[in-house]
Amino acid sequence: MDNTERLRLIKRNTQEIVTEKELKELLKEKKKPSVYLGTTPTGRPHIGYFMWFIKMGDFLKAGLNVKLLLADLHAALDNTPWEVLEYRYKYYDQVISLAFKSLGVDTKNFETIKGSSFQLNKDYILDLFKLASYTSINDCKRAGAEVVKFGKNPKLSGLIYPLMQAIDEEYLKVDIQYGGVDQRKILMLARERLPSLGYKPRVELMTPIIPGLQGVKMSASDFKSKIDLLDSPEDVKIKLNKAHCPAGEVKDNGVLAFLQYVIFVIKEDKNETFIIERPEKFGGNLEYKSYKDLEKDYIAKKLHPLDLKNALAGEINLLLEPIRKGFKDKDLIKKAYPEDL
Repeated sequence: MDNTERLRLIKRNTQEIVTEKELKELLKEKKKPSVYLGTTPTGRPHIGYFMWFIKMGDFLKAGLNVKLLLADLHAALDNTPWEVLEYRYKYYDQVISLAFKSLGVDTKNFETIKGSSFQLNKDYILDLFKLASYTSINDCKRAGAEVVKFGKNPKLSGLIYPLMQAIDEEYLKVDIQYGGVDQRKILMLARERLPSLGYKPRVELMTPIIPGLQGVKMSASDFKSKIDLLDSPEDVKIKLNKAHCPAGEVKDNGVLAFLQYVIFVIKEDKNETFIIERPEKFGGNLEYKSYKDLEKDYIAKKLHPLDLKNALAGEINLLLEPIRKGFKDKDLIKKAYPEDL
């Protein structure tokens, strides 16, 4: 695969790259650059995670070494109770592994890393103290504003979170950090501050934040905004039927966003079409090769929201079935999320 195709895969469905010039130079200079994504084991993973499962699949196809950081200490800093932390780490590890299998991703050059496995060593802690002495409280608050749950009475731990995410780039030995655009301020903090520790700035790559089922950001902690990776086929249909999907409207439409960034990417890679089944009296089946064509028909109101939801429910259930079948440890859910009982 030449660098043009590698760059296309890396850039697919990204919103911003800081900087693309550095990324191109990296691909010329290094045969197998490394990239990482960090996620905190907080609320239960939802279907929005498929967007970054697919993105990490793009990186693997482009010949990158891919690291997934399960940031258990970050989760604690962001108000996850310490007593459930290990259970949530194990839960995330299991369901994410099953999700990659569901997509058929080749994970030869993929590894999962537990944050506390390296974030407690003395060199890391010393760098954290150094960075804390170089960074103002206001800079930390600003960096974490869209990611950390500060609340009305912010805890000191929330200020440590962005500093650790910056230092992680060096200790994971990566060339690129990948995150949602909501993490932009933390990623820019990393670029600005790592040189103060004698470390090089990395390439920062961001994808959009897709709306949830209620038209706002899909959140692991908001039950109504998401479909859980272990939801039953019936629950998937019920939640989609209640989803915010106004006829002819694209803005804040979580149904359309999931189709654009997940389903049509999968279809494109498999050279398949997206089929919406309808009775002949309502015009018969519709078949789409591209998201743009579907969106055009939706805006023109040639496509009813209910027909769209029904077709999407089928696709989501195909993705979730291997996860449902593969996940056996029901006791782990009870230990990780006792509040759901």
